[in-house]
Amino acid sequence: MKYEIEKDIMTDNYYLNMGPQHPSTHGVLRLVLRLDGETVLDAVPDLGYLHRGMEKIAESRTYSQFLPFVDRIDYIAALLNEHGYCLAVEKLLGVTVPARAEYIRVIVAELNRIASHIVWYGPFAMDLGAITPFLYAFREREMILDMLESVSGQRLTFAYMRIGGVRQDLPEGFIEKARAFCKYLKPKIDEYETLLTENAIFLKRTKGVGILSGEAAINYGCTGPVLRGSGVKYDIRKNSPYSVYPELEFDIPTGTVGDTWDRYKVRLEEMRQSARIIEQALEKLPSGPIMAEVPKIIKPAPGEAYGRAESSRGEIGFFVVSDGTQYPVRLKIRTGSFSNLSALRDLVKGLKIADVVAVLGSIDIVLGEVDR
Repeated sequence: MKYEIEKDIMTDNYYLNMGPQHPSTHGVLRLVLRLDGETVLDAVPDLGYLHRGMEKIAESRTYSQFLPFVDRIDYIAALLNEHGYCLAVEKLLGVTVPARAEYIRVIVAELNRIASHIVWYGPFAMDLGAITPFLYAFREREMILDMLESVSGQRLTFAYMRIGGVRQDLPEGFIEKARAFCKYLKPKIDEYETLLTENAIFLKRTKGVGILSGEAAINYGCTGPVLRGSGVKYDIRKNSPYSVYPELEFDIPTGTVGDTWDRYKVRLEEMRQSARIIEQALEKLPSGPIMAEVPKIIKPAPGEAYGRAESSRGEIGFFVVSDGTQYPVRLKIRTGSFSNLSALRDLVKGLKIADVVAVLGSIDIVLGEVDR
């Protein structure tokens, strides 16, 4: 194919594979780039390299047995996945979760959200050539993982929430550690901003790059920070409240332009809001049981339910169909990364190859979520 770039100069378009083995695709993603020199004419995501058949696996597992698999969909924000799945099955059962369990769920979920945003912030900065932010941020992530390990025994895929509540109560000293961490974290987020936010090189790489309008974000089905970065004030915790979020005060940060810089700013502010939520939940944490009365062998009545939660990458939803047995007859998972990635093709047209790295990093995909 010939492509005219100047009046008397003709050049051939060519194709370049970015991935599936490429550090800046953050997993086994293949982007087929059509280029004119360094200019991107088109970018087609090629998916499926991490497909594991999660939705089909669910049909041969009991409702409780499938819960550890849920962690591995978005393994960076496992507790947020668990929350969405438990909500769906609890709807089928008509179970009311005890208040203490609800507050514990919110506390650990928001800690996991902060850890997830940190895993985005550090590598995103490295994508653009800055190593120091990665080292700063992972210092705080280790502290979060230590706390979550004390609760669940695990550091990445927790299997902590249960249908009807949580597996075990908070360990001794956890509340004090969580309070101290929230106080410690807030000035550290200011440090993150000092390192990057107004850095001249960072601004050149992010301001006005990869603009996604609010209307386009809605049309693509984007959710989470990608949607809010485009100025759309939508958060499931506010717009379709669940658990005890209606009892807690927090803001929904949004961008104005919808560029890579806005998506960056939204996530940083979300970390501050998560710390604010955790502090309130710790203050209001009631006493009482941590599990509802749920039979050991769960057999919901025939029917269907959809449970969704606000994950760090957008809406994580589970559509479950029951035929009255201990196995779901169908299970469909809706993930934020899959829909958000669909917008990439339009975001990078006309940009340079290096800009693809910045824009893709700002979307913050996890390939386990994209492929399932």
